[in-house]
Amino acid sequence: MDSTSAHGGEGKQTPGWQFAVISGVLGWVLDAFDFFVIVFLFDTLSAQLHVGKGAIVISLTLTLAMRPVGALIFGALGDRFGRRIPLILCVVYFSIVTVLSGFAPNYTVFLVLRGLYGIGMGGYWGIGASYAMESAPRRLRGLLSGLMQGGYPLGYLLAAVGMQTIAPAFGWRSMFVVGAGVTALIVTLTLMAPESNSWEQRRPASIKQIVTAPLQHLGMFAYLLLLMTAMNCLAHGTQDLYPDFLKSMTGLQAHSLLGMKPLFAIPTLYNVGAITGALLFGHLSEAVGRRKSMLLAMGLCLVSIHAWAFGTSVMVLLIGSCLMQAGAQGAFGVIPAHLNELSPDAVRSLFPGLVYQLGALGAAPAVSIEFLLSKRLGYAWALTVFELVTIAALIVLFVFGPEKRGRSFQRHTADQESGSPDHIAIPLDS
Repeated sequence: MDSTSAHGGEGKQTPGWQFAVISGVLGWVLDAFDFFVIVFLFDTLSAQLHVGKGAIVISLTLTLAMRPVGALIFGALGDRFGRRIPLILCVVYFSIVTVLSGFAPNYTVFLVLRGLYGIGMGGYWGIGASYAMESAPRRLRGLLSGLMQGGYPLGYLLAAVGMQTIAPAFGWRSMFVVGAGVTALIVTLTLMAPESNSWEQRRPASIKQIVTAPLQHLGMFAYLLLLMTAMNCLAHGTQDLYPDFLKSMTGLQAHSLLGMKPLFAIPTLYNVGAITGALLFGHLSEAVGRRKSMLLAMGLCLVSIHAWAFGTSVMVLLIGSCLMQAGAQGAFGVIPAHLNELSPDAVRSLFPGLVYQLGALGAAPAVSIEFLLSKRLGYAWALTVFELVTIAALIVLFVFGPEKRGRSFQRHTADQESGSPDHIAIPLDS
């Protein structure tokens, strides 16, 4: 039997695995949409809540900072009780908090709600990614990894489109409500999907066994934490303040692109580039390896920096930002597969989710640092310096890091029976 055509890559394929993958992808789309709405509403929220723009930027930092709490709570639940029910609880929780955020009566309540939202946002990725990667056929793991992570720029894109379509028609608060329909769809799909076969084989005996797992795999945990801190600096450093950077460019708003203001048109189009990059580099990682694929993505980021930060026309900025996001999110498109393959079997919901979100915590000051640097260096140089340092750090981590591309997530496989190794460490020059 072709082991790569089976459920999770082995054995008889389980009907309905596609529902698990779609649930994971849609949840990450919704998470990103709800997060990036704030990016487009800096000025509106500042006026509505009677605070400076910097205070709204701080709410983004708080959201990122609370994500590890969610990864710990929902990740532990996902490893102890299965992927499906914790996934449903998580998406319903963060959707309710999102709706309430749009109707916060003052800044204090808004800030608390965005912190609570961060718990849900942090909880979803670990369960959703493990559920999708464990359910997917192994031969499709790289492509579906890109699809999973491509949900993040897709959410960003939909937020930009929504600001041009939904908000003018129904008011800015509608942007906090519109995701409720997607929540219902995710719940329905998850109920239709099978439970993870890998989880059923390897479910831990207790919560204590789950939460102590990082200490038992401290070396791998530390490496992945450094990796995800740098990856989150790359992503948030290129995304979160870029609309505000575009807004700061004198004369840019006098132009039009695809019938939209550049402030919305450029993010819409560069997120198309981001989705394309996630799919391309995720799929490429099956052929050349996870680390090589991410190194190629870093090369694309480097060649795009000048046009991305110093472009003097709408078209140059558009090309630079599309290439930058194709590279940044292209590297991220490999991450769901890479982290799940490097994580211990019994805690594949908590372990990758926790390092991912602790990385987000480590990168939480990135937006504020760039904002402060922009006051001293100007926006273009602030973005450039921050990202050059981040890309250099990532190149080192990729070159010297481990890889287990194509490892089995099952306890008993045809590969193991024939003597083939389950854990595959692939050298960079392979």
